[in-house]
Amino acid sequence: MSYTYTAVVPLSWAEAVEKTRAALAAQGFGILSEIDVRATFAAKLGEDAAEALGDYVILGACNPMLASRALAAEPEMGALLPCNVVVRRGTGATATTVHAIDPQTMVQLSGAPEVREVAEDAGTRLRAAMAELAGGA
Repeated sequence: MSYTYTAVVPLSWAEAVEKTRAALAAQGFGILSEIDVRATFAAKLGEDAAEALGDYVILGACNPMLASRALAAEPEMGALLPCNVVVRRGTGATATTVHAIDPQTMVQLSGAPEVREVAEDAGTRLRAAMAELAGGA
């Protein structure tokens, strides 16, 4: 089972991060957190580990309306929020890859019908953002 939506874009890593933010914003997602995995690897594991990984950031995307509905239905869902979106580009790569979590993974952990509805809405929005990236690069 695939647990992400993926788009490969012929953009530099910095351009891909910028366009990913814009595509998510167009679908009502804000970025609550940003983890620069490459910088963390450099600081904790050394430059060789960072270079082997390449450029890699995890964006914590949140649509407040959807998050509110999910948390009202099942407060424990907060452990699965925000929706993670990864922008990565390996050393020497010619394209940048963007992965967004498939919200249906939440449905597998919850029996609440409201969570299913939220996951379907979030999935539609994330797929639209990924399609925009793939088609609008």
